[in-house]
Amino acid sequence: MEALEEQIAHLTRTVDDLSEVIARQEREIALLTRRVQLLLEREAEREQDQGGSIALGDERPPHW
Repeated sequence: MEALEEQIAHLTRTVDDLSEVIARQEREIALLTRRVQLLLEREAEREQDQGGSIALGDERPPHW
């Protein structure tokens, strides 16, 4: 019986630890999602300010 109680305690601790990890990851994913959205909005504004032209880094070289 004592072995089962120890195992339950261990499993409970593991579940609690995993729950904390998942909560932290959820917060981090939400933060990263917001940052990506801001970057996409900034890029869209930058492209609009440039008149929708293609950035030189995105153009194919003339010899292609």
